[in-house]
Amino acid sequence: MTLSHTFRVFTLPALAISVGMAFAADLPARPSASDIIKTSKPSDWRPLDPANTLYMDLPTGRVVIELAPDFAPENVANIKTLVKEHYFDGLSINRSQDNYVAQWGDPNGETKPKSLGTAKAKVQGEFSVPITNDKHFVQQKDFDGYAPQIGHSNGFPVGRDPKAKTTWLAHCYGMVGVGRDNDTDSGNGAELYAVTGHAPRHLDRNITLVGRVVSGMPLLTTLPRGGEAMGFYGANEPHMPIVSVRLAAEVPEAERSNLEVLRSDAPIYQAVLEAQRNRGGPWNKYAANYLELCNATIPVREHPKQ
Repeated sequence: MTLSHTFRVFTLPALAISVGMAFAADLPARPSASDIIKTSKPSDWRPLDPANTLYMDLPTGRVVIELAPDFAPENVANIKTLVKEHYFDGLSINRSQDNYVAQWGDPNGETKPKSLGTAKAKVQGEFSVPITNDKHFVQQKDFDGYAPQIGHSNGFPVGRDPKAKTTWLAHCYGMVGVGRDNDTDSGNGAELYAVTGHAPRHLDRNITLVGRVVSGMPLLTTLPRGGEAMGFYGANEPHMPIVSVRLAAEVPEAERSNLEVLRSDAPIYQAVLEAQRNRGGPWNKYAANYLELCNATIPVREHPKQ
């Protein structure tokens, strides 16, 4: 081995270590999103509205869904009718597609469907709504490939087009949508799904979103994957039964899930976004200075007892 070879063997690792140390030193320590949330005040949080919160109780626990009537008023109204008339009670989760969605409704819908009661059989799709419907939009400064503008409205991820004067909910993790066939009015809320994988934003403005899961996502993401096409369960595969779906307003207060959401219109939320956009050292070696809409998570917590 020559002297030059010896020099390369021992110098390159040392150079790599010094470069790594330089990167670590160059990225300043910054508070994390959790650090910022710890400084929040009670006024930075809002309770869930019982009139627009669903409890889907499964044998394994409770899934809490916050509805978004500003973005899908007709569909949300029909879902509330179905819930009040106990349509979902005794039905099941019928689909779990890997990295995509979990879907629930009537497992016999194609052969012997359950009565919809007074709910509508067809509701026009609400893929986008007038911007005037949304009074709570707070813009996120990052660019987006699916919408001219993005942001949050009461914690819901939102896209909007100022020129067309329309706005819509985005297909982020945990969002809840209305299953449909090809016709835009072929959904009615009797078949619902939650996004359980990477955000399928190509579905934006092609399907009606009605809300998001704020608690209980692990109960959906850990379901066995369906063995048939698109993750549907076959006849011989077990279906997770739905014990009941209720409006929180119709559940005794002692039995409610006492949750609250960080207000996306509170100044502290912008600090939370910035902490996710530019994460500090020493573990992080690179600050992206960018945050995807669906990575801008909205914190939810149990309401502190008085």
